[in-house]
This record gives sequence, C-alpha cells and structure tokens, in this order.
Amino acid sequence: MGLSPDSRYRNSAGVLHILSYNLYSNGHTCIPRKKLYAPCRELLGTEKIETDGAIDSLLTERRLVSEELRGEEFLFLPNIYDSEKDISERLNRAIRYTGAKADTKEEDLRRIEMQEGIVYAEKQKDAIRIAADRGFLILTGGPGTGKTTTVKGIIANLERKNVTILLCAPTGMAAKRMSDVTGREAKTIHRLLEVEWSEDDKPVFRRNAGNPLACGAIIVDEVSMVDVELMASLLDALPLGCRIILVGDSDQLPSVGPGNVLGDIIASGVMPVVCLTEIFRQAQKSLIVMNAHRIIHGELPILNKTDNDFFFMPRENGSATSDTVTSLVSKRLPDAYGFSPIMDIQVLCPSKRGERGPQNLNKRLQAVIKPPDRSKNELRTPAGRIFREGDRVMQIKNNYNIHWKKGIEENDGVFNGDIGLIRKINYLTAQMLIDFDGRIAEYPTDNLSELELAYAITVHKSQGSEYPVVILPLIDCPKPLMYRNLLYTAVTRAKKILIIVGGEDRVISMTDNNKTHLRYSALETFLRE
Repeated sequence: MGLSPDSRYRNSAGVLHILSYNLYSNGHTCIPRKKLYAPCRELLGTEKIETDGAIDSLLTERRLVSEELRGEEFLFLPNIYDSEKDISERLNRAIRYTGAKADTKEEDLRRIEMQEGIVYAEKQKDAIRIAADRGFLILTGGPGTGKTTTVKGIIANLERKNVTILLCAPTGMAAKRMSDVTGREAKTIHRLLEVEWSEDDKPVFRRNAGNPLACGAIIVDEVSMVDVELMASLLDALPLGCRIILVGDSDQLPSVGPGNVLGDIIASGVMPVVCLTEIFRQAQKSLIVMNAHRIIHGELPILNKTDNDFFFMPRENGSATSDTVTSLVSKRLPDAYGFSPIMDIQVLCPSKRGERGPQNLNKRLQAVIKPPDRSKNELRTPAGRIFREGDRVMQIKNNYNIHWKKGIEENDGVFNGDIGLIRKINYLTAQMLIDFDGRIAEYPTDNLSELELAYAITVHKSQGSEYPVVILPLIDCPKPLMYRNLLYTAVTRAKKILIIVGGEDRVISMTDNNKTHLRYSALETFLRE
C-alpha cells in the first residue's frame, strides 16, 4: 500500500485492532496502557516509544479515551467508554429518583402471599419491597433459592400499585422461559427496543431516549448474559423514574459480549442487591440443585448416586466418551424416558475445539439422529457441512435482515444463540423455513455460514437456556477452561436430568479451580464515582 513499516498510520491501526480484538474476543472493555506494548511489538514490530506515539496520536484525535483506574492508565475505544459511563450515570439516576414513591407495608405482603398461595422468606420480602419502593434492585441467587417466586411477588406488588411492567431477557429461550413462569409476555431485549439496521448494516434501536418505552418498571432476567453495549441501549430507552429490576445468577459465566455488567454492579457496593441463599425444601430433593450449590462452594459434587436426577458415567478416554454420549442421545435416554433426541436433550461442551467439541459431536449425532433420507432435502456447504430437514440448528451471528412470522406477528431479525429446527429446504427458491421457537423464518440458503448444527453446543452458548436433559462430556478439556464457573453453568442448565460423561479427575479439577477469566472493565469504578 506504499506505507513504510514504521508509518504512524499503520501503528495507529494496529493499536485499534488490538483493542478491538480484546473487546470482542476476550471481553475487555479497556486495557492497561502498559499491556499494549508486548502485542504491538509482536504485531507491528514497534518499540515502546513508537507505540506511545501512536497511542498519543489516537488520544488527540479522540479515537481512543484514556482514564485512570485504581492508579493506572487504561485505554478505551470511545463507544465502549461511553457505554460504561452511560450505564453508571443511568443507574445512579435510578437510585436518586423513582417516579411514584411506593411504601410496601407488611399487610401488602400478606395480601400477595394469599394471592400467590405462598409464604415468603425474609430476603424475598426484602426484594419485593425494594423493587417497588426504590428505583433499582439486583436479585441474584442460585438454583432452588426462589428467584422465580420472588419475581412473581415483585410483579404482583407492582401491579397492585398500578405500575406498568415490561419483562425482557437477552435471548429468545430466556424470554420464553420468563413468559412461562410468570404468565406474562416477555420479549428479547432486541425486540423490546425494536431493532432496525442502518445503511451499513449495523443495528439501531427505535426505542431510545427520544422515543422511550412506556413503563414504570422493567424486569430483566439472565442479566449475566447482557454486555455493556446492550445494557447501555436498554437503559437509554427507559423513561425517567422507571424502576429497574435486574435478575441473574452472579456465579454463572459472564456475557459472551464485552464487559462484566452484573458482576461490576454487585462489586461496586452502591446499588441495592438481594442475594437469595436459602435452598427451599422442594428444591433439596433435586441432586442437580444440591450439587450445583456444592460446586459453587468448592465442594465435590456427589457422583455415586443412581436414583436421582444427577448421574456420573466414568469413561477413561475420548473415544469411549463420544460413543457413550452418542448412545445416550440417540437410544438410551429416548428408550428409557421417552425424551426426544432433538427437542429435549442438549449436549454441552466445555470447549468448541477438539474431538469432544461441538463440531465433531454434531457430525456423529446427526448421523444417527437425522441420517441421509431420500424423502428429506439436504444442503452441503463448501466447507463440507450438511444440513437436513429436521436438523436442530443454531444461529451464530446477529442477522437483522431475516424475516419471520409468528401467528399474526411478523418482524425481522434472528440473533446469535437462537436455536431452531429446519422445517423445509426449497431448492427452487434457495430458501429454508426454520422454526425458531415458533418464529418461522424465511432463511436464504446463502446464509448457511451463519448456522451450525446444535445437537451439541458450547456451555457459553447455552447461557440463558434450560433443557430437560443435559449431557456434559468431560474428558479432554483444555486447561484454561477447567474452572468452577463453567462447570456450575453447565450443571444449572439441566431441568430434569444431568449426566456427566468422562473422568472424575476433570470434575475434581474444575470444582477446585475458582480462578475466573480476568476481564478488564471500568463500570465498577464509574458507579462509585
């Protein structure tokens, strides 16, 4: 391109690339300045003085933002800096101002208990009061601790005070589950904000500060999945005085996108948080629930019981593990319990790579669940992947152009993590009909690169979802993924049966390893300012 290797233009582009890569691949919203020297040397061949020159130039041009955090200089891309700043300002404003002041009395709680047919624990009562009487609440807790029951109580209390409530969650599966347990409509955050796309095919939301949502309270489930950009957009669309109730499990994995929103808000210590810890008697009958709590407290889960809902099947090598997983999905579980291999059973993989990763397991599972059939159309990609009618698939990239219908409702947009079934492949129109949880999408076959088979998916991709049966192969996990939060997240995805297949040493290693992946972010600091 006619540029010299030491061009300031080239060096600046390299610095921006490193920040952008760390944002979307590692989740860092910012990077310490001193941490940029080594990757710049490797990528660009620059020394510290040249890297500093490029950084200073970008700061002058406002293409980078510098902020001192905890006595150290951090660098941000401007849009991400603005997102974290906007979140902190909006949440602090919510604490200072709540539209119609509420005063929840003990008699109000007794009426709700009679209405819901339940007796609340003290922490649940605290959450119901705070959600109505203050501008903000984080409700967190593990499985079996009564989050869903508490949310229903919050809704009942707000409705008694004539507060208009909106419910939402980051994914379609999470929104559907929220609707099922509350009996009220819940939407994905993207749908709630009425996503559209710009001329350069970037998402924009019709709902924003100039066109806010009409509500007095918003309840957001599975907040651990929400990244800083989406949270900033959601808060921007809320009217002044709107109560904000964020619900999630702080022990799960952080969002796939950048930031650590839930963890940072809790760690700041400036926002009201109710953490439910008591496991209710009914939930104590489930070994899935009890083992999940053992894992998160660093205790080895009970692996030797065969009369409950949590099973361990030891296997000594990868080949035996894959054979067992395939047999469980295709024959043993359907024959023994009547579970559908496509609708009810989900294989979760710690890593997307390797022999026990989703790509190889999906090939094996497809071969036995949906083998070649002359009566069913199929498509083959240039990379050799095959999609057949009836296959379970996952969207792996946000696509705001795909049109779908659900009854009388229709809209555009299929999002990263949405799971569907291929209902029909039409060779003449070069389209597929894919059922994304009732939304029938007209899916161009040109977009096949945005689909993957979903008989097996990664634990990260399963966040926000629950499945009747989860199978977790643990035999050759990469060491960086052998940590407690990942095992906990996988276990808590199962509703009825959880089966771990593999080595007991892997279970022990993951339970013992409480080191979480470090994410640089500034939201905690901004909230305290």
